[in-house]
Amino acid sequence: MQTEIAETIFEKVKALPSAEQREVLKIVEDRVSAHVDRTTRPIWEVLTEMSSEIPEEMWAELPTDGSINHDHYLYGAPKKKL
Repeated sequence: MQTEIAETIFEKVKALPSAEQREVLKIVEDRVSAHVDRTTRPIWEVLTEMSSEIPEEMWAELPTDGSINHDHYLYGAPKKKL
């Protein structure tokens, strides 16, 4: 099936003028590049990028005892003292 799709795309793009074919090629290259970047980056790079978008004020609001009191924060269990 993927071969059929690729052949259909090829036939349709072949009918376009050269300048528009180059535009389509650029779009496809960008999509492939974005897909490869998403699928091959280490998780810590993705997390670092995502966390950099969170304002400092929000980081300051996070609890510092999450590892000890995770049951409290998740399920409402009594808080444990540090």
